[in-house]
Amino acid sequence: MTTFCCMKCGVELTTDLVELPHVPEVSGRDGDRDKATRLAPSTVPQGRYAIDPEPWGAPFTPPTDESRPHHPRQLLMPPELTDWTPAGPRDTVVVHFQDVPALSLLGDGGPHWGCCGPLGTGGRNMACGCGALVATLAADCMGPYELHLDPVRVWAFDTEGTVG
Repeated sequence: MTTFCCMKCGVELTTDLVELPHVPEVSGRDGDRDKATRLAPSTVPQGRYAIDPEPWGAPFTPPTDESRPHHPRQLLMPPELTDWTPAGPRDTVVVHFQDVPALSLLGDGGPHWGCCGPLGTGGRNMACGCGALVATLAADCMGPYELHLDPVRVWAFDTEGTVG
């Protein structure tokens, strides 16, 4: 079991979590969406976490002539970033939103928000109680529903006694 803590103040940000071997695929079927909110189910089930080895989120690199593979968990991009590629941190920790009760969502609009919530394209948008921005939530109805903890701003604690 592992909990993730704020690098700045040390507070535990998550409940005890069990690691998954990889980030699960995102369901693209409309029938999987919540009927009331239209949100896709969380990519990672509650009580679990996965390490995303690929660059995720802001900043983004502009399009090039080089073809790039489609990422199955690609974010819905604001118009000015269409076709841009994530160049954010590798090894983000993907968790279920309900497993981080200590975090608060910042912002409530602008180009990095869709009709139902944050796109996840504006960079870190979730803060610890100490004010440190430690995570990015992507939770608009048109994209994946994921919460990524920044690997530079959190640290893992093995609840069985070893620090990671």
